[in-house]
Amino acid sequence: MVIPAYNEGEGVAIITSELEKILENIDFEIIFVDDGSKDDTWVNIEGLAKKNSRIVGVKLARNFGKEGAILAGLAQSKGNAVCLIDCDLQHPPKVMLEMYNIWLEGNIDIVAGVKKSRGNESRVYRFFANMFNKTLSSFSKVDLTNSSDFQLLDRKVVDIIVGLPERHRFFRALSSWVGFNRRQVFFDVEQRVTGVSKFNFFSSAKYAINNITAFASFPLQMVTIVGAIFFVISVILGMHTLAMWVTGHSIEGFTTVILLLLIIGAMLMFSLGVIGYYIGRIYEELKQRPEYLVKDVINFKGDE
Repeated sequence: MVIPAYNEGEGVAIITSELEKILENIDFEIIFVDDGSKDDTWVNIEGLAKKNSRIVGVKLARNFGKEGAILAGLAQSKGNAVCLIDCDLQHPPKVMLEMYNIWLEGNIDIVAGVKKSRGNESRVYRFFANMFNKTLSSFSKVDLTNSSDFQLLDRKVVDIIVGLPERHRFFRALSSWVGFNRRQVFFDVEQRVTGVSKFNFFSSAKYAINNITAFASFPLQMVTIVGAIFFVISVILGMHTLAMWVTGHSIEGFTTVILLLLIIGAMLMFSLGVIGYYIGRIYEELKQRPEYLVKDVINFKGDE
């Protein structure tokens, strides 16, 4: 199991206890990835690792975000199958056992958890989450409807994802993009056991924008479409103005002209912003900086 943890000091012990109960007859290891937590998350992970050799702790040098923590955990894993699960227990551990049994059948490479219900999410958050998933699904040809990071991957799929050269990743979309034989398992999002969500509206919006631009180019295509629409409007207005002049009517509408200039100017600035954002992403990819930096790894084996 790979478990990203950011300020989940109370949760690491709880989820460890739950997983040990459910997987008592399975050979497993739990990899906690501390994504630059500011509380006692790492201290608690270290304490658990000293008592249980099945627990591995990976401490990142700073907060690299959930995608970096996921990649760090996948890279550290060695199992024949790897399951990604949240530390807050909103992903029910009992469903993981169902995923594992499906994988044991031998012909399924990815078992994807799909949200049957979204728990206590607000209507506003649910609306924007659904809009994000549907928008990205439409333009990337990858179905993300009610998708989640709660997935079990075969070893060969993990190796492929870890080996991809891109710097900005969106795990949920990449796990669908790679293909392979997959099956869905539906689950209800549970309430958080401890702590609070680390995503507010602005961080969620930033996360959505980063992932859209990392996995789809449709915002650039949107700029072209908007440009074409304004070109058609300008041709129509130009023909209307010419017809007014030929028939001897006075050409009026100073306010209209100003409004059109403001609208066109705003769209130009927006378009330049979208293009500039993609250029910035290209610049970051060319620098080839790692997605994460590991500060410490802890795993006590035997009498170590």
